[in-house]
Amino acid sequence: MQAIMEVYMKLATPGAPHKMLASLAGSWTTKTKAWMDPDNPPMEGTGTCEQRMLLGGRYLQQEYAGEMMGSPFTGINVIGYDNHTQKYVSTWIDSMSTGIYYFEGTGSSDGKTITQECSYDDPVRGPMVWRSVTRIVDDNTLEYEMYVTPKGGKEEKMMEMTVTRKR
Repeated sequence: MQAIMEVYMKLATPGAPHKMLASLAGSWTTKTKAWMDPDNPPMEGTGTCEQRMLLGGRYLQQEYAGEMMGSPFTGINVIGYDNHTQKYVSTWIDSMSTGIYYFEGTGSSDGKTITQECSYDDPVRGPMVWRSVTRIVDDNTLEYEMYVTPKGGKEEKMMEMTVTRKR
C-alpha cells in the first residue's frame, strides 16, 4: 500500500507545466474574431478573462465574459497538466450550450504552445474535431486560435483571440 501511495503522491505533485499555468493567473482583456462562415468577414468582440489557480496549483481556471453574436457570453475553462499521461487536459463550459467539452493535447518543447483536440457532435454540422492552439507570446500576452474539421471536410479557422494582461 505504501508503494501505491508513493506513486500517487508523485503524480499529484505540481511540476514545471503547472508553474507555467500559474504564471497565467490574473486579470486579462480579450479581443476576439470569430468566423461563423469562412466565406464571410469575422465578427469582432472584446471581453475579460479572470484566471486563478485551483487545488494547490494543479489547475488553472479561466473565466471568460464578453459577447457572442450580439448576446452576452460567458465561459469557464479548467486546464491542467496530467503528470501520468503527460498531456494537457481541459474542460470547457459556456452559456451558449449545455455540453461539457473535453480537450486533450500536448505542449511544445519550449512550453510556450499548447495544442489540444476535442471531438464534438455539432447539432447542425454533425461530428467534428475542434483543435485549439494557445501560444504564450510573453508574460502579458496570449494568442488563442480555434479550428474545426467537419467529418470528411477540411479544417476551418473558427476563432482567434488575443488575451492581454490588465496592468
